[in-house]
Amino acid sequence: MRPIDLRSDTVTTPTEPMRRAMVAAEVGDDVFGEDPTTIRLEETVAALLGKEAALFVPSGTMGNQLALAVQATVGDEVIVDAQCHILHYETGAPALVSRVQLRAVELHAHGTDQLRTLDEALRPPDYYYPRTRGVCIENTHNRNSGAITPLEQVQRIGAWCAEHNLFLHCDGARLWNASVATGVSLADYAAPCTTVMVCLSKGLGAPVGSLLVGPRELITNARRWRKMLGGGMRQTGILAAAGLYAIEHHFPLLAEDHRRASMFASTIADEFEIMLNPPPTNIVMFRSRLGVRADRLRAAFAQNGVLVSPGPADWLRAVFHLCVDDEQTRQAIEVIRRVHAECTDRFTIAAASP
Repeated sequence: MRPIDLRSDTVTTPTEPMRRAMVAAEVGDDVFGEDPTTIRLEETVAALLGKEAALFVPSGTMGNQLALAVQATVGDEVIVDAQCHILHYETGAPALVSRVQLRAVELHAHGTDQLRTLDEALRPPDYYYPRTRGVCIENTHNRNSGAITPLEQVQRIGAWCAEHNLFLHCDGARLWNASVATGVSLADYAAPCTTVMVCLSKGLGAPVGSLLVGPRELITNARRWRKMLGGGMRQTGILAAAGLYAIEHHFPLLAEDHRRASMFASTIADEFEIMLNPPPTNIVMFRSRLGVRADRLRAAFAQNGVLVSPGPADWLRAVFHLCVDDEQTRQAIEVIRRVHAECTDRFTIAAASP
């Protein structure tokens, strides 16, 4: 039997209707700017986010790195959140690609005064210091259990960046989830930002791809950087068709992922501490209330057919997505509660042994 895979929403696979759309896609050479389906996807996403242009890229990591490369230069400093994806999960790429320095601050932590934090992180205009060039935010926030950065907060940070002549980039890999959860449009979330990256291959369920959106001049420069980094693919319309299908048909379904995440969290809350309960979107961070180690639990869950991923510190992460239905959610809950009880019994017996 196939395991119930809650490691990430990246494990989604194309549905049969999506596969048919991919097969039927009209294609051309995208490096020459001649793939009609890719052009339509880029225009669609740019319009959804209220920006002048968009660029289809193979991954969210490439989209984020292109955003840094076209808006900062060697030796500049970019302020990021201490728990952000760009800092933790992009293999140190800023040091290699744009060769900028990241300054990590507590930007998204609960109760943080963002503007005071930014004021303190802004470098003085002195040649001893790197030049602060921009700020990156993440919405929704992966390591913070899918937390949503409120629109008012994005607007305040955007105004602060404008005041100091800095760019604001949003890693919006799951911005779709924020929009569905709050009813705030993608364009409203994107308006205060210079550039935004959105991902197609997470909750939307497309097999490959992200888009970087922003001013036309920056996106034109990003296209050159994409080619330089090996991201210039050819008949990308096959992939773009999946993205267009996902936006039309799967975008509204994200609310179901959020509902299942809430059902999961509320049902296991007696045995597990939940980082954010109810979960804001589709990510649940949880850990044993009895101190059973996360690595032991994760291995035991996997042996019983439920896959979860490690979170920060001793947290476990479960991510709900298109390929997990209500029945699988209930099965996952049953396995996790049962296995936790068994691990707790073994832990208690071992602790009591002389």
